[in-house]
Amino acid sequence: MSNAVSALQGASFDGYCKVEEAGLIGMITLRGDLSSAGVAKAVKTATGAAMPGQGEIAEGKKGRAGWMSPDELLLIVDHADAPKVVEAATKTLAKEHALVVNVSDARAVYRVTGTACREVVAKLAPADMSIMQPGMLRRSRIAQIPAAFFLENGETVVLVCFRSVAQYAFDLLKDAAKLGGEVRI
Repeated sequence: MSNAVSALQGASFDGYCKVEEAGLIGMITLRGDLSSAGVAKAVKTATGAAMPGQGEIAEGKKGRAGWMSPDELLLIVDHADAPKVVEAATKTLAKEHALVVNVSDARAVYRVTGTACREVVAKLAPADMSIMQPGMLRRSRIAQIPAAFFLENGETVVLVCFRSVAQYAFDLLKDAAKLGGEVRI
């Protein structure tokens, strides 16, 4: 069995904000009826979080649950725990029409850190970053690629994209964070 490696193996850039690939993160797509008690139980067991509402990401003791669409959540857990989380959620949802898939190795995750982290993402995404607060999740795009992003805290944006465009996403974020490119909004 091969060892898992993240898309860019911890690539990092320091500009007026720091851009870094976050490394191995467990990510699970859970599709089903988000109003069902079974889905809520699977989310609580996996992450310790309550069910997120539309456009939200909820944090628990073991991870996060982000609302991706009316029938889809993204569960963010420790990478090593992802297979066990999938197994447990699949058992919990066995009698429901649901899908639980480990997508950890198909995604890349970045952290943009600094007081102007929202500005870096605002340069690339058609989203009003001035209204983003911790607990909100936006599924949109940066430049020409799909992405989801949320504020981990007031000075850190976490961005998730497909692994196949990991280098492109990193280069976009790096370019937007270069010293001298500050917009100061």
